[in-house]
Amino acid sequence: MGTKIFVNLPVESLDRAVGFFTKLGYTFNPQFTDANATCMVISEDIYAMLLVKPYFKGFIKKEVADATKTTQVIIALTVDSRAAVDSLLEKALAAGAKESKEKMDQGFMYQRSFEDLDGHQWESFWMDPSAVAPQQ
Repeated sequence: MGTKIFVNLPVESLDRAVGFFTKLGYTFNPQFTDANATCMVISEDIYAMLLVKPYFKGFIKKEVADATKTTQVIIALTVDSRAAVDSLLEKALAAGAKESKEKMDQGFMYQRSFEDLDGHQWESFWMDPSAVAPQQ
């Protein structure tokens, strides 16, 4: 079995978060969903566990960060094209997100960013694979 990643994110309202990410095209695994948490499927090996803040707090000793005021992590996901980068951002903005910085266009790499309804920062980017030097 290969490595899978589960990113755990605290949210104010599970219903609101599920509604937002559904509008972006994501699905949820009902096997790992209840009143406190849901498993958002990003890809075959990447998942985001959305947990209501009191439940999230049960997994940590520190305070839950307010993502609307501070950023500890940026969740960056690749997409298949520049158009897909723009499409995801447009869906996010239409669903209530805020664009978090200007687009970055370096020719071989194109990136856009948004904050979800709870303030978590997401980036989608496309990179031209032919522009990446092979590893030696």
